Amino acid sequence: VLLGSGLTVLSQPLMYVKVLVQVGYEPLPPTLGRNIFGRQVYQLPGLFSYAKHIVKVDGRAGLFKGLAPRLCSSAIGTVVHSKVLGTAGGSPPPLTLPPSQPGASKKEPVSSLEQVLKETSREMVARSAATLITHPFHVITLRCMVQFIGRETKYSGTLSAFATIYREEGILGFFAGLIPRLLGDILSLWLCNMLAYLINTYALENGVWILGSGIRDLGGTGTGRGKLQGWSKGPQPSRVGGIQVPLLLPQVSTMAEMKSYSQAVTGFFASMLTYPFVLVSNLMAVNNCGLAGGLLPYAPTYSSWLDCWSQLHREGNMSRGNSLFFRKVPVGKRYVWD
Repeated sequence: VLLGSGLTVLSQPLMYVKVLVQVGYEPLPPTLGRNIFGRQVYQLPGLFSYAKHIVKVDGRAGLFKGLAPRLCSSAIGTVVHSKVLGTAGGSPPPLTLPPSQPGASKKEPVSSLEQVLKETSREMVARSAATLITHPFHVITLRCMVQFIGRETKYSGTLSAFATIYREEGILGFFAGLIPRLLGDILSLWLCNMLAYLINTYALENGVWILGSGIRDLGGTGTGRGKLQGWSKGPQPSRVGGIQVPLLLPQVSTMAEMKSYSQAVTGFFASMLTYPFVLVSNLMAVNNCGLAGGLLPYAPTYSSWLDCWSQLHREGNMSRGNSLFFRKVPVGKRYVWD
């Protein structure tokens, strides 16, 4: 919990700027710059320029608006996630390859498809429960941030914000934007875990063994039944056409490290694909809540999250706020700035 709280504090300015960009608030006009190809393009202000503007208006403390409810959400979500995951049975013991299989190791666990499905299902239930319980704090966090646009003080404290939302919107107000957020979390989780399973099973394990077998044959074993030097404890050279070539095959001990990299890559890929759900969820959480950032000219009043999705899609804004650097002004798009 303490580690998560520390990361939450450090990432607060980044999330603050990201939310304001998602809403469509541009306090600074575009500037003429160059893209990675050297061509001149008009660019919207990046993360640091945006943060400097916030500091200029509200001081450094202004970068941490909405931090209190976000800390509550992070701490409660961590506890709920661990409790639900423990109630669901925790993680089953990892499966291991039989010693007769290539690359087998007693210390190298390998997941079967059934195990991945079970673990992902348990994680989905735990995450969904944590999201459901902490979503009211998430809504308050977003509204505290969006107040910067109209300089309102409507959501000045966590407890008073709860009272305000209940008085004006009822219970449903605490769960504005919940459905797209849940859908995005679930899709991202399944995409990440299934892609990682496919890469680890069919690309890394099989691919490394096939590569090793091919190089072994080039080393002059002929039948390919001899001991593969790349799998021995020490780096031993192989002869290819009379020339000594060191074998640089991945060892079994590095397989876990390679799998962790694949998990990170698939996680990033899944988050990119499901970003529109995050955007729609955040916009619905602040839409028509009495704040300037949730009304025209920044956003019309959406009838549902599907209406929000369709309008963003028509405008070509499904990735708005996904990148905070090198933000080129799209042709034909209109932005509101002071």
